[in-house]
Amino acid sequence: MRPEDRRDDFVREALHAGQSDAAISRQLIAAGWSEGETRAALAQWAKGDGPLPVPRPRAVLGARDAFLYAVMFLSLAAIIGYSVALGFNLIDAWLPDPGDRPYRGFNGVMRWSIANLLIFLPLFLLLDRRMVQNRSNDPAGGRSATRAWLGHVLLFLAAATLICDAVAVLYAFLSGDLTMRFIAKAALVAVAAGLVFLYIRGVMSEEAAP
Repeated sequence: MRPEDRRDDFVREALHAGQSDAAISRQLIAAGWSEGETRAALAQWAKGDGPLPVPRPRAVLGARDAFLYAVMFLSLAAIIGYSVALGFNLIDAWLPDPGDRPYRGFNGVMRWSIANLLIFLPLFLLLDRRMVQNRSNDPAGGRSATRAWLGHVLLFLAAATLICDAVAVLYAFLSGDLTMRFIAKAALVAVAAGLVFLYIRGVMSEEAAP
């Protein structure tokens, strides 16, 4: 039996014996469990009408959920990437650098970004709407382990992007290379990463909701 299983059995028996959450937490922390692990163990049980604690449902992992969420988050990443690429090209056109040579593939990059957005944006909206409907019709749909893992990966990438963007702006400022075009591109990256961060946080808050 894993240590986590023994911990969960202890919590169940302690709740059955009538001990309070605070008392159980103190005992687990004294035994070496962290506060987060203690909260997670207690969150698995709810108090019912009878003497026995009622187990709460756990996150589920299914091949169908894994496929749909992977495609949805891939679409989100593509939307952000091609939106930023399109924005960079527009910024280059609106704020040209006299020292740059004319780029012949400018229109091609614009068309390629727009073409991808016309595919991935409707796909993402369709999948997102479907997932919302599935969670409304089936509460188990809101406890997808795949969504939790992919969501945390995107949260990490969004946070890393914001940090790197801030470092790049500070470095350009200290180097005296902070131009309007650089600021515009950095702001676009920050907005894109911030929107992803807020969206994923909203999705993950549904995961944490009882």
